[in-house]
Parts: sequence; structure tokens; C-alpha cells
Amino acid sequence: METKRERFVRLAEARTNKILEMMRLLGNCSSKSNYEYSDDDVRQIFTALEKELKNTKNRFMGIEAKEERFTLK
Repeated sequence: METKRERFVRLAEARTNKILEMMRLLGNCSSKSNYEYSDDDVRQIFTALEKELKNTKNRFMGIEAKEERFTLK
């Protein structure tokens, strides 16, 4: 039987690695030869990522935050 600590480590490692891989894939969208985007698009993306990172960190400190879906405006 898995302890709470073991379950946390297993899930936290898997989820963190999944997020890191998704960020690398997002970085592939930076190719100007394949995609067209504005500085404002980039700003919106990184603002959303930074906001969610802050919200996630706050949850570990016991502070709840509202979840929001990202869309380019």
C-alpha cells in the first residue's frame, strides 16, 4: 500500500514533468517560419502562465484561487 508521501512524490513528479514537456511544446510555437503572432499574443500567454504558476504556489500555502481558461483576445 502506498503512503501519502509516496503518492505525492509519484504524482508531483509525473505532473511536473508533463507541464515541463507542455511548456517545451509551447516553445515550438515561437517559430516565425511556421506561425504568425504579435508581441501582445506572447504577453498574454506569459501573463496567463505566470498567473497560474502564482495561483498554484498559493494553493500550497493554503490560499485558494479561481480557475480560468486561457484564450487569446
